[in-house]
Amino acid sequence: MTNTSDTCQVKTTCPYCGVGCGVNAEVSDNRLIAVSGDRDHPANQGRLCVKGSALHETTGLEGRLLEPRIDGASVSWEQAIDHVAQGFRKTIEAHGPDSVALYLSGQILTEDYYVANKLMKGFIGSANVDTNSRLCMSSAVAAHKRAFGADLVPGCYEDLELAELLILTGSNTAWAHPVIYQRIVAAKKARPEMKIVVIDPRQTATCDIADLHLPLKPGSDGYLFTGLLSYLADNDALDSTFIDNHTEGFDSALLAAKQLTGSVAESARLCGLPETGLGLLYDWFSRTEKVVTLFSQGINQSSSGVDKGNAIINCHLATGKIGKPGSAPFSITGQPNAMGGREVGGLANQLAAHMDFSDPANIELVETFWQAPNMVHQEGLKAVDMFQAVHDGRIKAIWIMGTNPVASMPDADFVREALQRCELVVVSDCIEKTDTTACANVLLPATGWAEKDGTVTNSERVISRQRGFLKPAGKSRHDWQIICSVARAMGFDAGFEFTSPGQIFTEHAALSGYRNNGRRYFDISALESLTEEQYNQLQPVRWPAAKQANLNPKRLFQSGQFNTPSGRARMVAVTPTAPVNRTSEQFPLVLNTGRIRDQWHTMTRTGKASRLLNHIDQPFVEISPEDAAQKQIADNDLVEVSNALGRCVVRANVTDRQPAGSLFMPIHWSAQFTSQARVDSLIAPICDPIAGQPESKYCPVTIRTLNSLWRGILISDKELADLPCEYWCKVPLTKGFRYELAGLQQPDSWQQWLASITTISPDRIELNSTSAYRLASFNGNQPELLFFAASRAHPKEAHLKKAHLKEALPNSAWLSKQFAQPISTAAQRMALLAGKPVDNSTDCGAIICSCFEVGEKQIQQAISQGAASTDELAAKLKCGSNCGSCLPEIRALLN
Repeated sequence: MTNTSDTCQVKTTCPYCGVGCGVNAEVSDNRLIAVSGDRDHPANQGRLCVKGSALHETTGLEGRLLEPRIDGASVSWEQAIDHVAQGFRKTIEAHGPDSVALYLSGQILTEDYYVANKLMKGFIGSANVDTNSRLCMSSAVAAHKRAFGADLVPGCYEDLELAELLILTGSNTAWAHPVIYQRIVAAKKARPEMKIVVIDPRQTATCDIADLHLPLKPGSDGYLFTGLLSYLADNDALDSTFIDNHTEGFDSALLAAKQLTGSVAESARLCGLPETGLGLLYDWFSRTEKVVTLFSQGINQSSSGVDKGNAIINCHLATGKIGKPGSAPFSITGQPNAMGGREVGGLANQLAAHMDFSDPANIELVETFWQAPNMVHQEGLKAVDMFQAVHDGRIKAIWIMGTNPVASMPDADFVREALQRCELVVVSDCIEKTDTTACANVLLPATGWAEKDGTVTNSERVISRQRGFLKPAGKSRHDWQIICSVARAMGFDAGFEFTSPGQIFTEHAALSGYRNNGRRYFDISALESLTEEQYNQLQPVRWPAAKQANLNPKRLFQSGQFNTPSGRARMVAVTPTAPVNRTSEQFPLVLNTGRIRDQWHTMTRTGKASRLLNHIDQPFVEISPEDAAQKQIADNDLVEVSNALGRCVVRANVTDRQPAGSLFMPIHWSAQFTSQARVDSLIAPICDPIAGQPESKYCPVTIRTLNSLWRGILISDKELADLPCEYWCKVPLTKGFRYELAGLQQPDSWQQWLASITTISPDRIELNSTSAYRLASFNGNQPELLFFAASRAHPKEAHLKKAHLKEALPNSAWLSKQFAQPISTAAQRMALLAGKPVDNSTDCGAIICSCFEVGEKQIQQAISQGAASTDELAAKLKCGSNCGSCLPEIRALLN
């Protein structure tokens, strides 16, 4: 912590993606006033993405859960703890330990994870504890264990910069991991000869730097990599010495690869790719010494995700491209502490310290170390099966921490129904209103990012301190404190006497080294004797950090020694399979899901920063021009995407970046932000049979246009609910909320329609015609409510096509800015009703650069005035000069 006369600066870690960026938090008077990237942190070296740069805009108390509640009534912590403990204890006494469950999150800290796992598996006696990391990284975990003997990521971020060939597969790195993407961009700029290949059905922003983009058929990744193994064998590109000395299973792996993908032509056919493009990738891989294959959700979220991961690893093992600078198969995690959760056994099929249930000695070791009275001896239910058990009544009490499964689990409507049926639903969260808290009997206020204190582990195995620098808001408590209090109230006093996260961390570190002697690569026993002061001052450290060896290697497997009984890596025989849930005549299109640039998960935190909604403020579905024409869908139409499980109503984005036959929707919008856009309500609960990870990248659906008769914009200084229209989307502003609206029926009276949802001040001005209605109401000099509707409901207005409805409305961004300003003159009031300034001078167009709020029109104007490069635009407008996430879009405008 660094102090000045008025402020202090605290080094902490970003709470968003798995890059694990270091953050300098500038704090004054218990407020976070600014953030910057920590130049000393190995992950980001001073960079921050736009989400990280806006962290100080998300720590206000608006929307916070500030006190415990039981059935909606505020209670004391003593009452809440006793209610949860008694509920769990009585359920266990009546129905056994497997009648209760915990569902955790990759956004809680390692110390939180550790005590939750200890409570369930060692003291309650059930392994029904799983995490939302099951939804994103469990396929990679299982692939690592099959190949390496443990969940081990062999490479580091530096390898991405040293690689001569970098393959990005199943990862829109530019948007999902922007800081890593900028490190890659810088490496490519320094070494233009570096080759970058993007394997993705979509043409994403990441393709901006690609030498080769392979838009493979959705779900066909496995064929591509087994085909690569066949090619390597046929073209004398194997490292026979490495195979003979350091691997096992090569012959069976190659035989399996040859069965379906014995030639480039056959692999190309199965992947839906041109043979020349696929052959080029294969040739580059075979002739290049330093190769990194970076893979993420597009590989993992599959009914055969584990096999896909092993198909990638097989190619690296067969060529010895592992354990060396610039060479590795590299799984990059989605959440800030997915890795930390895996270290302490946060998954239902794990114990702790990278042990599992496959060896009884592991169970005995953990039982002895914990002095556990009720040690579990078999794995529990994985996430999808867990909520199925909640639905059918086998699990009667569930405690959900720091996650929103009613929005993020597959078949999300089923999950909501399961929780509504459950006898006891406890939710710990820092946010009051989520899709999941709406289903809870008990709400426990947890501290938020800026208040939490502990550690997280990023994708390159670096453990970093997340330091609390604000006082806990309201009556909120840390997750580890809540868990320990419940444990003690259940009668488990011994084992949960912790009074600080440092005490939990050192126990976790001691367990990692207990009876280890080099048997398990995860060993941080060098940290088991940290004092409180040393823990508080802990600098980023990469594991393993064993007490005996005193080694802290950047890369694993440098000596060719793996964590298997034989010390050899296992090459796995992979027979690729197509997705389980196939398209049909009824549902002919494949829906893919993923992230957008400026939002995080279900927007409970990033949705509080109005700046982060400037880039994309509404849910959408990307559709190809061919499919749009066939379905008679125009750009920006209101459409319904549906299948047998559910329906979503969103705007259409017609783009040639999307291949024919396939759609894309973002995962972020929940019922708190829009009427019907929870995309996971469409995802079938089909999982990888080994990992239990859902197939979220391949969902058969159909799409149709909805004949919206009107569209509207409503801006209010109050948050509104139950808006009576087919489509609404809430956009939080610096002041108030904006609602984008669309309806299938024309209200008889707009005045009555507005009166049904809010109170309107008598100080108002209105405009009313058959095709338009506008209202601005005021409280003194401050706008209180703005409403604009454009309609084509009346016969006389039939010429007003649906594509023109949006054009008949004013600019939402301009209105939002004006809503926060005093309006003191009649001319200003009339300009507000007109929806634009007289000279249109402040319309900057759609926001491209969120960091500096630079719009498309500003960039186009600068280009027309001679700016010919991203550097020149940055010098003129600053756009692209901070996190760089917008650079692909800026380059597209330049082109």
